[in-house]
Amino acid sequence: MNFIRTEIEDVIIIEPQIHGDNRGYFIETFRQDKLEEFLGYKINFCQDNESKSSKGVLRGLHYQLAPAAQTKLVRVIQGSVLDVAVDIRKGSPTFGKHVAVELSGDNKRQLLVPRGFAHGFVVLEDNTTFAYKVDNYYSPVNDRGIAFDDKALRIDWIISHNELNLSQKDTKQPKLNETNDLFEYGVDYYA
Repeated sequence: MNFIRTEIEDVIIIEPQIHGDNRGYFIETFRQDKLEEFLGYKINFCQDNESKSSKGVLRGLHYQLAPAAQTKLVRVIQGSVLDVAVDIRKGSPTFGKHVAVELSGDNKRQLLVPRGFAHGFVVLEDNTTFAYKVDNYYSPVNDRGIAFDDKALRIDWIISHNELNLSQKDTKQPKLNETNDLFEYGVDYYA
């Protein structure tokens, strides 16, 4: 596995080695030992989630507050998405900045989105299957979000606004500067 730090160093792209021949391919999609060695801290994923969506579906930007904060390890099994992680740690040198990466069934890339980041994705192909691991269980009480179209975030979702398909929840999220439900930079949310 190849681990690549992005322009926000806590957000990691993971590229698995693809072993292919005329029968198909084999990849290791997760190795806890190698991930922990790269990160320098323990991580214990406890729940796997999967969604299937059509082109234009946008899910996000979501996060959970402590003590239910989540690290996500996301990937696409079939199809493709533009996956986005936004730094929402007050005091961070990259606060409000984001990383956007195309994940697809073809490139097999994964993105590690740590605690302290909002996460979302837009689906670029019909019949896209998106899967992810989290290190904390879903908690409705701690569930929060940021407006996907907050102009201050400067996210280019690639698909035009009028072609997007959002849940009711995601059409009503506050802008980043309108919420106090954020993280503090320098706090260890893994302790």
